[in-house]
Amino acid sequence: MLGLRNLARAAPRSAARLSSKAIRPQLSLTRPVTALPAWAQSAPRLTASFHLSAIRRQESDVKEELVAKLQNEITMEEDLKEDEDLSTNIKEYLENSPFELEDKPGHQEVTLTRTFGDETIRITFSTSDLNNNVPNEDMNDSAMYDGEVDDIIDGQSGGASTKGAINQGNTRDGNLRVAPEDRIAPADREELDDEYDEDAGQQGFPAHANIRIERPGKGALAIDATAQDGDFLIEDLWYFPTADLADPATAEKDWARRTLYTGPPFNNLDEDLQVLLEKYLEERGINTRMALFIPDYIDHKEQKEYIRWLENVKKFVE
Repeated sequence: MLGLRNLARAAPRSAARLSSKAIRPQLSLTRPVTALPAWAQSAPRLTASFHLSAIRRQESDVKEELVAKLQNEITMEEDLKEDEDLSTNIKEYLENSPFELEDKPGHQEVTLTRTFGDETIRITFSTSDLNNNVPNEDMNDSAMYDGEVDDIIDGQSGGASTKGAINQGNTRDGNLRVAPEDRIAPADREELDDEYDEDAGQQGFPAHANIRIERPGKGALAIDATAQDGDFLIEDLWYFPTADLADPATAEKDWARRTLYTGPPFNNLDEDLQVLLEKYLEERGINTRMALFIPDYIDHKEQKEYIRWLENVKKFVE
């Protein structure tokens, strides 16, 4: 077989050389033209053989199998959905909260907005937090934290992560010491009534929230926080002289934002100042109820968007 392939490749080259000799001037008119060798004349013509019908049948089988699998996933996800489109906790929050929900189908971001006096408050969160929340098996080894838990407790501040503590004692360095057993579960706090489900206070995944508070002529506060276990843990807080710098829409605005001094890391602030800033947010409705609502709604929206994605892919493939 290899010899036939080499033969087929050599035949055109031989023909090209012969044709170039044929156009050269002949020394004698009686000189016969060199004939093609017998092996070139008898060389078989190799052609590719394609079985289009077999390929089409194979593509059709894969297509049908893929559509069936997508439909199976859609059916399974529909069966996993609750009887009601929204859980009781989500409904209760939306009915009693001063915030308005903006949820665009096909988008992963959700926004809560309200006005508080002359302030415009916007909280944005995303389903990407749920998709990116992949448990790390290495982090499940409690031995990794044997020597760290006591250090964290001893050096605990009175800021965001001490919210809800009841028994606190001053350490020698002036910080507040909080024992794990002294923390109040979110479901047991006074601000949560009996209308909330018992499972609302169970541990959930950390959900990142972007908080923007704007005042006319006074700029904006931009706050990055994490909602988890009924708490908002403030990570960063920045001040911007104009609201458009809090969420820059152009490269020029982004560059202007980068050159500003917007404040120190939140954990470097005075302990009392941290607590007062947390109370400032709670007064505006950024509280335990919202910290429980955000992960719950992310889970609801992610399932809804996943079903929509499956249906769109299925329609495309069909």
